[in-house]
Amino acid sequence: MNGAESLVRTLVGSGVEVCFSNPGTSEMHFVAALDKVEGMRAILGLFEGAVTGMADGYGRMAEKPAATLLHLGPGLANGLANLHNARRAQTPIVNIVGDHATYHAQYDAPLASDIVGFARPVSGWVHSSTSPKTVAADGARAVHAAMQPPGQIATLILPADTAWLDAEHPAPKLPLTAPAEVSSSAVDAAAKALKNGKKTAILVRGQALKEQGLAAAGRIAAASGARIMCDTFAPRLQRGAGRVVIERIPYFAEQMVETLASVEQLILVGSKPPVSFFAYPGKPSWCTPESADIIYLAHPHEDGTAALEAVASAIAAPKEPANVAPLQKPDLPKGALDQFTAGQIIAHYLPDGAIISDEAATSGIGSMIATTNAAPHDHLSLTGGAIGQGLPLATGAAVACPDRKVVCLHGDGGAMYTLQSLWTQAREKLDVTNIIFANRSYAILNIELMRVGAENPGPKALSMLDLHNPELNWVQLGQGMGVESTRVETAEEFAEAFSSAMKQKGPRLIEVML
Repeated sequence: MNGAESLVRTLVGSGVEVCFSNPGTSEMHFVAALDKVEGMRAILGLFEGAVTGMADGYGRMAEKPAATLLHLGPGLANGLANLHNARRAQTPIVNIVGDHATYHAQYDAPLASDIVGFARPVSGWVHSSTSPKTVAADGARAVHAAMQPPGQIATLILPADTAWLDAEHPAPKLPLTAPAEVSSSAVDAAAKALKNGKKTAILVRGQALKEQGLAAAGRIAAASGARIMCDTFAPRLQRGAGRVVIERIPYFAEQMVETLASVEQLILVGSKPPVSFFAYPGKPSWCTPESADIIYLAHPHEDGTAALEAVASAIAAPKEPANVAPLQKPDLPKGALDQFTAGQIIAHYLPDGAIISDEAATSGIGSMIATTNAAPHDHLSLTGGAIGQGLPLATGAAVACPDRKVVCLHGDGGAMYTLQSLWTQAREKLDVTNIIFANRSYAILNIELMRVGAENPGPKALSMLDLHNPELNWVQLGQGMGVESTRVETAEEFAEAFSSAMKQKGPRLIEVML
């Protein structure tokens, strides 16, 4: 076998079952190896930013890495924005980035670039193979690195000659590292703090935002009255009926300050103290009260769920958690269609076990409120703030969970960044319903224009935030990508379209006119 085949066999043997790909000339031997090795599903994306976003969605839901196959430095660079989001989500991903043959590097060909320089800021592990006989071992190390708790991006650079020259055999899977146990002193410190009568908030992130961790946090709340919170954009949050309702940190700095004003001590579980997303004139960057005590119960690499359960036991918390959401589907609205009536319709028809990929931005508040008591579901957020994650994230989640309905909530401007994801949804027949909230504006930037103190914006400035002239037509865009698409303008029309999509399999797009 050649180096490429030894790598593909190693990846499959290490549990990597999917490769999201946009290859070029230097990756052709890896592409050919996909036909020689059973067990690796190859999925084509038409833009590397879509490819990396798909790997993020897959990794968040499968809880193991997919591979990406990217063409040289420019291909990797095209995917950096969603790798930034994935890094913030602590998603395990293995990037395979082709490079020029080792002997060709001396000639500085047009596509030559500093691949390591591109990869380093978004990767926890970067390595370039130097021999076809070490490629397999390098691949095993990449998977092992990606799975280091809490998860990270591993980038393996594969020079073309190390892929086409003879190799010996695949490498065995390396043993995975489990999350570290929290220290007994950290548990004792948190338990002691919860008994001191101070107003306490527990800020949770990572695996502890799944049902088991939320239940433990709810038990602590029942015993102590502590507020249970999560970051504004949590990578994966299990919500809905039967699950503990968690308070989400708001987006704007002044709202963060107001929300946390009464907190006297903040217990962190896999998270860090909240800060403002941007600096604003006259507004704080640090949003936790300066007088509040910061207590680290579990760091990101530690087992936050076990830590919460240990604290619950230490304070003799009741078995039943507080703040469990009952199933309470909203009534169907009639007439005007806005983000709140749309949210009620989504919550009414959302099936049990659905996955929501949320990049609705300013149009997402209504859905977030309405789905609090909807059927149990997973909610995936825009973790790094780099626009264009929602569509590919939904696509990757659908690959990871083919038996679950995926609903993507997206603003029209942000969806344009990676609309190529729709083509992959159609090609792979993925069960994703894409809701495009069409307000014909970068609405969040209109808000930010005022908040940063830019006075008296003129027509040039306002035109930079406006999506009219010409208007986007998402029905035509979706149909052009092979996805059944429709436009709705009333609550009744949206209810009919969304309920139909929930009853059927396959990709759909609904343009919601706001």
